Amino acid sequence: MLLSERAFSDFRGIEAPSGAARTQILVIEDDPHMQKVLHRIFREQGYSVAVCGDGQSGLDAFHSVRPSAVVLDLMLPNIFGRDLCKMMKAEQPGIPIIVVSAISEVADKVLLFELGADDYVTKPFSPRELLARVQAALRRPQSQAPAVATFRFGQCEVDFAKMSARRAGKPITLTAHEFKLLKYFVENAERVLGREELLNEVWGYNSYPTTRTVDNQILKLRQKLEPDAADPQHLQTVYGAGYRFVP
Repeated sequence: MLLSERAFSDFRGIEAPSGAARTQILVIEDDPHMQKVLHRIFREQGYSVAVCGDGQSGLDAFHSVRPSAVVLDLMLPNIFGRDLCKMMKAEQPGIPIIVVSAISEVADKVLLFELGADDYVTKPFSPRELLARVQAALRRPQSQAPAVATFRFGQCEVDFAKMSARRAGKPITLTAHEFKLLKYFVENAERVLGREELLNEVWGYNSYPTTRTVDNQILKLRQKLEPDAADPQHLQTVYGAGYRFVP
């Protein structure tokens, strides 16, 4: 899946964002041609770019380079992209990860978002689209942990930095994506959040298959966090509008 010179024609002339040279993009891709394509896309916009060809070197670079965003292929030697995504998000939940892959099945996309991926671009892709998606992820305010390390509401105690949670003193297991969704609710407490906003800001993918995805994820959170999932005190439904988190 080679990108021709013509594919770059509508890409030239885009003004590089201010501060791009201080923004480090980590590209983890095993195909040599695609490495060159991705390197060129970001270098022409003034970004600093580190390129790795397998999962283990990608993970090592993630620790040493401390990138601002990661562009990740799925089919990698040593460590699969899905596992790499999960590991990076566990260590740094706020890092934007944009998956670039030939795999287009909806089930694979759903799994990746559940593991914490911020966006997904299917090969072959438009350089302009990929650049726009990465820049959007970089502009999006990254969720910051609450002012105190541990946030408490009702019977629950959640440490977003350590990605640990307890309810009534007992540990409960939340996925990386459930932490991300809960974090967004906490940061926007008392505000009504529509399904489209949640899809865009939490899933980071504005053509997600269905808004029922939001409903299903919130149901799972209620089952884990609420005393009575059928009568939620904290993750409340605002009929016809969306959801509201009440501490």
